[in-house]
Amino acid sequence: MPVARQSRIWPAGGVHLWPSGGTSAAHTHPRGHLLYAAGGVLSVHTERGTLIVPANRVAWVPAGSAHHHRAHGETDMRIVFLPASLARLIPGQPAVFLASGLAREVLLTLTGPRPLERGPRARLHRVLADELRAAPEQPLRLPEPRDDRLRAVARILDEDPADTSSLAALGRRVGAGARTLSRLFHDELGTTFYEWRTQLRIGHALVLLAEGHDTTRVAHACGWANPSGFIAAFTAIVGTTPGRHRQHPAG
Repeated sequence: MPVARQSRIWPAGGVHLWPSGGTSAAHTHPRGHLLYAAGGVLSVHTERGTLIVPANRVAWVPAGSAHHHRAHGETDMRIVFLPASLARLIPGQPAVFLASGLAREVLLTLTGPRPLERGPRARLHRVLADELRAAPEQPLRLPEPRDDRLRAVARILDEDPADTSSLAALGRRVGAGARTLSRLFHDELGTTFYEWRTQLRIGHALVLLAEGHDTTRVAHACGWANPSGFIAAFTAIVGTTPGRHRQHPAG
């Protein structure tokens, strides 16, 4: 299993430079923390679901949440721990937020090569918490199903996001009717099957783009018959086109 090529850790945060495919062991932290990919893409796997973190997003992992992360493409991962007084201002579950230009600069400054004095660091922590409170939560958190039938559907599509089977066809493979599965998606995950599948596909697309694949190949690999449909869905969720995302991932 690839490990971080370089790491710098200090009480308020850290930096890990991961090779593509680098994966951490499952772990927890006593403080809530933010994860930011200054380059590459991170997937953060928690008990509540999977967070996809491209370079224009920031992930929040609350204190005590078991998680592990994986790098897709060469990934510059930044970690910022927040004091409990500020962590209370951010949701109590793992989440992904849009990283404003100011938030990105603060994250990079807090994890830069020169350690900050306590006063400036505390002020920047408050700025960061304020930015995240104002930032919309992003649909890049794929909730983890609990029902065995939903988990079976998730496994099928995670292994092959290009699978275009209808919910009824998937139901026949997992032993449940389409109406039952539709209700479970709504009641357990708070979404429709088609919205959930689109989120899963976009997560896979971000990973494939980070690994260097072109838009057309990614579109087909993730279940779109033509690139234009993929570009529209990607832009609606990520906020930029796949091409621009590849050229300027933090833009």
